[in-house]
Amino acid sequence: MDGTLTMAAHDFDAIRRSLGLPPKMPILESMAQLPEEKAAPLRVKLHEIELDIAHSAQVQPGAVALLAGLRSQNKRLALLTRNSMAGAVATLTACGLDEFFEPAFILSRHCCPPKPKPDGIHHLLGLWQAQPQTAVMVGDYVFDLLAGRNAGTATVHLDVTGTFPWPEHADAQVSSLNELAILAMGEDRRVGDRRRVGDRRRVE
Repeated sequence: MDGTLTMAAHDFDAIRRSLGLPPKMPILESMAQLPEEKAAPLRVKLHEIELDIAHSAQVQPGAVALLAGLRSQNKRLALLTRNSMAGAVATLTACGLDEFFEPAFILSRHCCPPKPKPDGIHHLLGLWQAQPQTAVMVGDYVFDLLAGRNAGTATVHLDVTGTFPWPEHADAQVSSLNELAILAMGEDRRVGDRRRVGDRRRVE
């Protein structure tokens, strides 16, 4: 969600400092290692930070057109986030994207073990009675790609900087949601050999 459907706004280093957590370590995993009496107030503070960011979230260019196009093709859409449920809903609402996602298909860290674990994707596939090979996981961070890999889906890495630091985990790489729309709407029909969609070569 953050950095994919919305403009990246989280300064994770600053959040870690605010919470007193070690640098470079994933926030949720760091808090999970703490005694409950220390972790509980940090979870409250993290929730407040996330909501503050969510209310000022800005939509990623191309997001509305992409989601509308997928919906017109009767594609099922879901959101799997390490954010809180309240933060996820507030973000979607602030960006005007809430109409594209059914509540049952919005999964937060409170619904299932967070990415990179595949539990959330498995849950969604179960709801849809779908096989992993029919689904695509799109994200801007390695945890998104690993979650897709671990669940057996195709993976697409969105990196607006064009650096793509995790090519080994991505079946396709795009630098904008407009490029992703080309991939999803049929000009590039298959995801496969880790080539960039932005090169205008068919990904197959």
